[in-house]
Amino acid sequence: MLAILRNRRRKLIGVLIIEIEHGDKTELSDDLIQFVDEIAGSAAVAIETRELIESQQALLDGIIQLVANAIDAKSPYTGGHCERVPKLAQMLAEQAESASDGPFARFRMTEDERYEFRLAAWLHDCGKITSPEYVVDKAVKLETIHNRIHEIRTRFEVLHRDADIRHLKACLAGDHEHQARQQRDQLQETLQEEFAFLARVNQGSESMSDDDVARIHQIGSRTWLRNFNDRLGLSDDEQQALEHQPTPELPVMETLLADKPGHLRSWGDNIPPVRKDDPRNRWGFDMTLPEHAYNRGELHNLTVRYGTLTDEERFKINEHIVQTICMLDALPLPDRLANVPRLAGTHHERMDGHGYPCRLTGEKMSIPEKIMAIADVFEALTAVDRPYKRGKTLSESLGLMAVMVDKGHLDKDTFNLFLQSRIWLTYAQQHLRPEQIDPVDESLFMKR
Repeated sequence: MLAILRNRRRKLIGVLIIEIEHGDKTELSDDLIQFVDEIAGSAAVAIETRELIESQQALLDGIIQLVANAIDAKSPYTGGHCERVPKLAQMLAEQAESASDGPFARFRMTEDERYEFRLAAWLHDCGKITSPEYVVDKAVKLETIHNRIHEIRTRFEVLHRDADIRHLKACLAGDHEHQARQQRDQLQETLQEEFAFLARVNQGSESMSDDDVARIHQIGSRTWLRNFNDRLGLSDDEQQALEHQPTPELPVMETLLADKPGHLRSWGDNIPPVRKDDPRNRWGFDMTLPEHAYNRGELHNLTVRYGTLTDEERFKINEHIVQTICMLDALPLPDRLANVPRLAGTHHERMDGHGYPCRLTGEKMSIPEKIMAIADVFEALTAVDRPYKRGKTLSESLGLMAVMVDKGHLDKDTFNLFLQSRIWLTYAQQHLRPEQIDPVDESLFMKR
């Protein structure tokens, strides 16, 4: 007996064949035909449901990889991060599951939990799609959309030329020419040296001394004469930043470097819900909110002590985790994927409770969350596509991670598993440059 299987759109999806023994009493009664039709209908629904589930799963996987690839493509300096971290995290999770003794002896994940972990790993940085590209890629301290060191160099050019003009005026006035030339040459030499210092400082460093900060302020206090109106040709954003500031009468004397009201941008109505006492904060965020959304002051940026980011920009970078959690929490995820937002949003927490965005301690973090933190840190340390640092060698990276364990940043047991499994070497052979793969004695980094 044969029955055609069709879906709700009446499209042919299969055939149900029922073999009936032939005998003297075999006959196709109406009841039997109706029974077979009902079975065929149930079979058609089951097939269609399975196909829908499979297509929805494929669609979800495709969208997740699309988002991850879009984030990597947004910045040429972080390309591949959203792909490499999931690979590394899954490798470490498999090692944890296969452990037969030690801290991970009882750690096992169901098939749904593995899928949930994989999705979270792929989406762990999806909030970066909201991060300004120039902040993510900020390679020097004065960089916004462009490197503002060129504006400062132009001011030095003005001062350099003013020195020539003063020298010529002194000669025309009958002053001592040799003395005037000597003063000019000395000033121009000083200007060259001071600009070279500011240009070097602009590149950022591991740390800046108090003497360097004081010298930046000293150089910045030099004055120059501005003859042109600085309120012309501005964008709406720039005009709004200056609308309550009086326009000075020209010509006006200005300092070589300045932190001006026009350099500040307020939060306005876009205050992110990251403070613990914010009534909108239902996720448990606990972050310090800077007074301003942006501070592009020249002195403020040049005197950054470590690296190139101001406190405002570092908050903007860190806020990607807040956006990740909020974005994923807004998705209608099924119950089996309910932990995706949390798994994706805790890889910047620390074991000592000084991480972000929720200041969780190690006791409040699951093994998969600790694994994600290890994977994210190792990938970041070894990555060669960042504008503000070079990719570190294996020994340098593992040494820094060992220090991070000592300081309460990373979990000790998960780090030891990472070392013992030699996943770092497998990963390195696939993704690192040959010069980064140096000899490593992992026993030197093991934690007791």
